[in-house]
Amino acid sequence: MQIVLPPEVEALVQRQLTSGKYQNAIAVILAGIKLLEQQEDNYQGRLQDLQQEARIGWEASERGEVVDGSAAMDQIRANVRSRYGVSDKA
Repeated sequence: MQIVLPPEVEALVQRQLTSGKYQNAIAVILAGIKLLEQQEDNYQGRLQDLQQEARIGWEASERGEVVDGSAAMDQIRANVRSRYGVSDKA
């Protein structure tokens, strides 16, 4: 496979080679691909977490276990104030 890199990407690869962190362009590109895979794994994991949290919330609402939005925001603000020592006056 032949790949033509845009000049700005070639410059980035060259900077990495000049830094001495990598022995060749393939190593730089493989490091970038590995980071991309890690980012995708993180995204998928977070997406699954959010989907699970949404299911839990939906099931709670189906059981009638809901809190008024204003009351919930008041509780969140109180938690932030107590945790971080934030006053009501901003």
